[in-house]
Amino acid sequence: MMKGVDVYDLKEIEVDKGNILHALKAEDEGYVGFGEAYFSQIKYGAIKGWKRHNEFVLNIIVPVGEIKFVIFDDRVGSATYRSFFEIKLSPSRNYKRICVQPGLWMAFQGLTNPSSILLDIIPGAHISSEADSVSLDKIEYDFKS
Repeated sequence: MMKGVDVYDLKEIEVDKGNILHALKAEDEGYVGFGEAYFSQIKYGAIKGWKRHNEFVLNIIVPVGEIKFVIFDDRVGSATYRSFFEIKLSPSRNYKRICVQPGLWMAFQGLTNPSSILLDIIPGAHISSEADSVSLDKIEYDFKS
């Protein structure tokens, strides 16, 4: 496991007319407040990233499709410095919530045709200056593996 990344199991309640997928409650570990929740759609095979939040803790759930997340730690002095963490999330195979602390780089790839959707719950309203972005070629990683 990577320092600064936690993975939490989520409940899925089976209901005849359609299941209920839990996401996040105020008393859950990793919850640090609510400022904004947003969905991000990613097309099959597309890769979004690299992005690093400098203040916000991310709570990410995938309710539709399947997405591969890759997290890179370039925090000098961290126990997991220069390492990668990879996890695939989907409601049918691995329904979990990942909690990502500030300072870690993240990229993600859509694995379901035509697209997948993630939900990100952050503790403050979006501020573009709060995050850094670099192109995919700035951090070498083979997304095909």
